[in-house]
Amino acid sequence: MTSKTAASIEREFPLAPVVGVGAIVVEDARVLLVRRGTEPLKDHWTLPGGVLEIGEALCAGVVREVLEETGLLVEVIELVELLDRIHREDGRIRYHYVIADYLCRVIGGSLRAASDAAAVRWVERSEWNSHSALALDPITVRVIEKGWQRVHQVDLRQLKPWQPEPKQPGSAKRRAPGQ
Repeated sequence: MTSKTAASIEREFPLAPVVGVGAIVVEDARVLLVRRGTEPLKDHWTLPGGVLEIGEALCAGVVREVLEETGLLVEVIELVELLDRIHREDGRIRYHYVIADYLCRVIGGSLRAASDAAAVRWVERSEWNSHSALALDPITVRVIEKGWQRVHQVDLRQLKPWQPEPKQPGSAKRRAPGQ
């Protein structure tokens, strides 16, 4: 995230919800998880993702965040879930994120923990669906499971990736009144 963007977003005790994105990356019957290096949920295992930058499309944010945190380049397939993550402290809202979680597939890169991820790894279903040492948040488990079920309903390779909307000719220019 750029320092300009970071400076303009009040993450802790915000005045408005913050928009975030997450990725359910499934490969070889495993799901990609990161251990967060910062609050909220520092040291917890969760999906790769983060805060959307100003002017950034949701799916572009997913691709950027996964690359920044894991070193992997992904292709966004489809929205799995849109959810609120609200953390309260002493009667106040400490964090409020609205998160769009997307199903993704790897198309390149090399796995490595980077950016604000303390660690990164592939996990098998038994590890997120049990009381393993990962201790995943129940909401995270629900989202992973929804993505997992979607992958097993269809062949992930046959799903078409998200494509950015084409720019309309002249959309960047403002027309003078009467033109």
